[in-house]
Amino acid sequence: MGDTSAQDQDAELQMNLNSGMAAFEAKHFSRAMQLLSPLAARDNAEAQHRLAIMYQNGLGVVANPEAAVNWMRRAAEAGHALAQHGMGFMYMEGDCVEQNGAEAVRWFTKAAEQGLAGSQATLAMMYDEGRGIERDPEKAREWYRKAGFERS
Repeated sequence: MGDTSAQDQDAELQMNLNSGMAAFEAKHFSRAMQLLSPLAARDNAEAQHRLAIMYQNGLGVVANPEAAVNWMRRAAEAGHALAQHGMGFMYMEGDCVEQNGAEAVRWFTKAAEQGLAGSQATLAMMYDEGRGIERDPEKAREWYRKAGFERS
């Protein structure tokens, strides 16, 4: 019997995640926040990432940089590649956090190593331009190549 209620609970959580994601995609952010918040609190990285975006941009809630960083970091530390990219972006741009090139590289690298082409291209650009970090043409070429760009 215990298995059935656990299965029912898992099914309900999955349904709430699917409904929350659909609400987010449909730009029904208040509803998405209502459905995803309990899941984020239960360490669902996808829900945490979406909450971070909503708090970062004031979608369905008042913008809250601290909450945005908290949820983005929790999802990123759980291995969520898009959240890792999001943390890199926050540090690169100084959005919700103090600008820090080394931290940006650290987070972009985590996402890039999972195959996220946007993070690979961003790392390449940062090394190519010396943006927030010391210029390194060799690392720039390596990341451009991994991102699918051939550069001379």
